[in-house]
Amino acid sequence: MAGYKTDRTSEDVRRELVLRIKELKDPRVKGKMLTVVRVEVSADLSVAKVYVSALEGLDAAKEAVKGLQSATGYLRREVGQALHLRKAPELRFIADDSVERGMEIFQKMREISGGENA
Repeated sequence: MAGYKTDRTSEDVRRELVLRIKELKDPRVKGKMLTVVRVEVSADLSVAKVYVSALEGLDAAKEAVKGLQSATGYLRREVGQALHLRKAPELRFIADDSVERGMEIFQKMREISGGENA
């Protein structure tokens, strides 16, 4: 059952981070179309790897990760309070390009199908 708790906590942390990231005023984060792709929480709930992607591409995601890293303390505190965790997990942000790759695949599929639904 340990897997269930970490999965549930991962999803809860992801949901709270999405809400809190929208509130940030850092120019590296604000105004970007960011997506929290997934969150992987360690078995002891001490570390959470947060995969962040941007519609603008991998470079924009890397820039946003720098802004998120500077707001780690605030985000960690807010997540811990919202989820009533005794010890909030350490947040490690990682740039991910999965949204960009997904858009490329979608465009290729549209081209193959002849653009009927374009």
